[in-house]
Amino acid sequence: MRSTRSAPLAHEPAQAELDEAVAWYADQAPGSGERFLLEFLQALRLIEQFPLAWHPLTPDLRQCRLQRFPYSVIYATDDAGVLVLAVAHQHRKPGYWRDRQRTP
Repeated sequence: MRSTRSAPLAHEPAQAELDEAVAWYADQAPGSGERFLLEFLQALRLIEQFPLAWHPLTPDLRQCRLQRFPYSVIYATDDAGVLVLAVAHQHRKPGYWRDRQRTP
């Protein structure tokens, strides 16, 4: 049976945050940017499979923490699927993404 949910979408600022983090880690040590991206993509696959499995921030927002990096994937869920609102560093500017629209 096919799912009616679409693949996760990323809010434009979230994509920029991901790109910045990958670039920063790539500058720190060879392969680090790649490892960050792979861990993010693994988290995104898990979020897609089990969207309600991670810590709820509000009734429609959740946070999935990456394991080896101090970042969280902040995302909204609804019947259509998952929308990534932020790729947020866990120790900088908490909650800065809260005003982002819940539409791509």
